[in-house]
Amino acid sequence: MQVPCATCTYPNPYSMLTITRKLEFDAGHRIPDHNSQCRNLHGHRYTLLITLTGDVVQQDGQSDNGMIMDFGDIKALANEHLVNMWDHAFIVYKNDTAVRAFLDSMPNHKTVVIDRVPTVENMAQVVFDILKGVYNDRFGRHLALTKVTLYETPNCWAEIDG
Repeated sequence: MQVPCATCTYPNPYSMLTITRKLEFDAGHRIPDHNSQCRNLHGHRYTLLITLTGDVVQQDGQSDNGMIMDFGDIKALANEHLVNMWDHAFIVYKNDTAVRAFLDSMPNHKTVVIDRVPTVENMAQVVFDILKGVYNDRFGRHLALTKVTLYETPNCWAEIDG
């Protein structure tokens, strides 16, 4: 529940309060039909930005008083549902049979198979789809995943708004 403060007009109908948590992970991939070097096996240090909206907790004595959600909780949920599985994994398109066969031949290899070519655009969409259900309406605070930004490199990224 949003409660107005003494110096604020809250909630402001023209703005929305958001919070963002940044996480990083390393993963490999390839773009099988690409015309450049990205068709080769390679990896990136991905940076993931998770942006949420929701009600600010206004309850004295609560650990997250004054917060939409504790940043540690955002991280813990993202790690549980995505990052721990993708970190140091090879993310491969389900129809990339040559690479899938190679990865399957390696015992205990950490492989994530997705239903689309693992471009940063497609990976951002998959991330959003996975995390949307994790955060939306959690704790009864009208919490919503509103944006995912996935950096493949410091200069290249994709964003998806909910």
